[in-house]
Amino acid sequence: MANTLYTRKQLLELDACTGCQACADICPAVEAAQDGQLSGVHRLAWMRQAFKGRGGVLRRLFGQKPPSDEDWKRFSETVYRCTLCGNCQEVCPAGIQLKEMWLTLRQELVQNQHYPEKINLIRDNLEESHNVFNEDNSERADWVEDLDEEPEDGLIKDQAQWVYFTGCVAAFFPLAQQVPVNLAQVLQAGQVDFTLLGEEEWCCGFPLLGAGLKDATTGIIAHNLAAVREKKAKGVIFACPSCYMMWREHYHAEGLELYHSTQFLERLIRAGKLPLKRLNLKVTYHDPCDLGRGSREFDAPRAVIKAIPGVELVEMERNREQCLCCGGGGNLEMIDQELNKGIAKQKIDMALATGAEAIITSCQQCVRTMATYCRRNEVPLKVMDISQLVRKALDVEED
Repeated sequence: MANTLYTRKQLLELDACTGCQACADICPAVEAAQDGQLSGVHRLAWMRQAFKGRGGVLRRLFGQKPPSDEDWKRFSETVYRCTLCGNCQEVCPAGIQLKEMWLTLRQELVQNQHYPEKINLIRDNLEESHNVFNEDNSERADWVEDLDEEPEDGLIKDQAQWVYFTGCVAAFFPLAQQVPVNLAQVLQAGQVDFTLLGEEEWCCGFPLLGAGLKDATTGIIAHNLAAVREKKAKGVIFACPSCYMMWREHYHAEGLELYHSTQFLERLIRAGKLPLKRLNLKVTYHDPCDLGRGSREFDAPRAVIKAIPGVELVEMERNREQCLCCGGGGNLEMIDQELNKGIAKQKIDMALATGAEAIITSCQQCVRTMATYCRRNEVPLKVMDISQLVRKALDVEED
């Protein structure tokens, strides 16, 4: 196992693990699969042994043989059966930056050709069509046809104050297209000057990062930044937490204001631009991993929900920093669909325990994962993105 990609801090963190198993106790994959080999504590122990077997003085000192190719293959399968939710990092008493460790580990596995072959589909699809589904990218804004009134410009302007960066899942997956449809109508109601990028929007690159293919993101980042700057926009709005986090952490988008949709909606509500009518609805809120733990945004979505008269918010047993992942992250669905479903079941069961009529989230992938589970298992629980909730509450007659 090479260590060229690991920082000195990460190499020190490998030995900082106390083996307390707090990460295993909180891991949604471990709980759903009942497999301790999916835990962070197991992963770190394996990595330490692999380093000792690399060769030289350490190998002679410890008498440790390096792992075989078959060993690496089995290990990589456990590494990729992870949603990268970051809950292990949240509870680690040693303060190890575990999520970053897993991303670096996946890079190492790719570099050394020890990774699931399915991961190549992500790179191939993005190279060919610039989206994770390998759809015709010229159709990225076709969802605009589902607006109550389809604008003549298709929501694609030469210039605008804001760019709404739609994201692959919302652009192409039918179950998630209600997110951009509703958010666009809310932005219109708030008289926001915004544009889409249309086919000039490429995948943000986050699926590549999560797959261990970080080096392949460079061209994507440059293209998307250039496309936004060509619109002379002051900033970008994201409904996808992964796109939002990717831009904040890897785009170096100097001079651009970056907002997740929940933050932008809260801003519009505070400015009095969105008249909201009463909704008699009991809801619970699911914190998307990349918005909550990843971007530390817990308050804006709750402020938006609480601003709607008549809506009662009840929290799940695990919420905010400790919120249970929906199962839709880390490219897990591509690697292990059954584990993806098992984690989704845990999430839905926890939501049902609150007695809520609907589970609200602020991520199209969370909507897709949870709504798919509810539909296939006939669970009587509405799954809604926060943009759908706000759109439902808009007092159109007074607008």
